[in-house]
Amino acid sequence: MAAAPPIPIRSAFVLGSTSEVAKAICQELGRRGCQRFHLVARNGEANQQLAAELQQRFGAAVSTETTDLLADAALEPARRPEVGEFDLYLITAGSLGDAELARSDAGEALRILAANVGGLIPWLTAIATLERLAKPGRLWVFSSVAADRGRPSNYHYGAAKAALTAMCEGLLLRSHGMPFAVRIIKAGFMATPMTVGKAPPALCASPESVARDLLRRPNKRGIEYLPWWWSPLMRLIRLLPASIASKL
Repeated sequence: MAAAPPIPIRSAFVLGSTSEVAKAICQELGRRGCQRFHLVARNGEANQQLAAELQQRFGAAVSTETTDLLADAALEPARRPEVGEFDLYLITAGSLGDAELARSDAGEALRILAANVGGLIPWLTAIATLERLAKPGRLWVFSSVAADRGRPSNYHYGAAKAALTAMCEGLLLRSHGMPFAVRIIKAGFMATPMTVGKAPPALCASPESVARDLLRRPNKRGIEYLPWWWSPLMRLIRLLPASIASKL
């Protein structure tokens, strides 16, 4: 039986829209005919710049919103964001934070957790309603290979991404057999300002190549590594003895 043709992505909701990978995905979506975007980010000026680019290059209708994930994580009672109806919900928000400071400063540790998982929970809760899961759609969430094994150099970030992965895997299983497709991307290093000086250039994929890989199979659901070779590499890293892993 032939595979079902990809459902076109005509509209996209993007949380973390000013990240380099989000910008690359938005541009690739625009080239492929996406005509409506809602961009959510902390940096309002950079968000407006991306909105103007999508409008000018692709004639897309673009709305913007500012949010601070640290505030979203601390709100009591928890915020219930408005997420509208879109073909794709893309979440790329996150921050490495100051890993060295976090070892001695619990405040920085909590900020890393808020930026990478706690602040996303209100948004994921608003997206993953039973009504939405019953309809065709997509949720793509960027996690990280750092979730696969704790490293002495950035274990707070890894812990946050592991928690995000576990939560989204629960959403993936919850939506099993439903039209709504959950996709968890365990991304390796990317050539972005966030990784300058923190990752070997040979291991860094470009945001544009990641965007093309994702949109090559837009119907895909499940957990995947990007680029693909991070999957065997992380299997090896998980098997390393502590004497070697302690130097990562």
